[in-house]
Amino acid sequence: MVALTKNHARYREGGFTLIELMIVMIIIGLLAAIAIPMYVQSVRHAKEAVLREDLHALRSAIDSYTVDKQKAPQTLEDLVEAGYIKAMPKDPFTNRTDTWVPAQDDTFQSLDQTEAGINDVHSGAQEQAADGSSYASW
Repeated sequence: MVALTKNHARYREGGFTLIELMIVMIIIGLLAAIAIPMYVQSVRHAKEAVLREDLHALRSAIDSYTVDKQKAPQTLEDLVEAGYIKAMPKDPFTNRTDTWVPAQDDTFQSLDQTEAGINDVHSGAQEQAADGSSYASW
């Protein structure tokens, strides 16, 4: 009887049972099901914050350029060439620098302005924001 107990003890020390492994896998799956959507939402909110900041910086550079040069920039590259921004920022949703959509109209921002041009900029991303608006309308 002692030999049977020793063999049974060795068998039990060999590893985990299938049930134990399945319970651990179910727990890991449940944790992943909770964590992954939260992670995706956090990444989206971070990209939205970067987009807001980039748009603010580009709009400020457009306004500064217009006031200093007394004419609006004709392209967004004019801002880089004149030193108002170091480089065109990447749109966080398209991950490209050439998808910014400049907006032009014939209105002047000041009485000294002599030439119309770009007065606003928008994202080229087609996705919807968390608040339901389009990124292209920001």
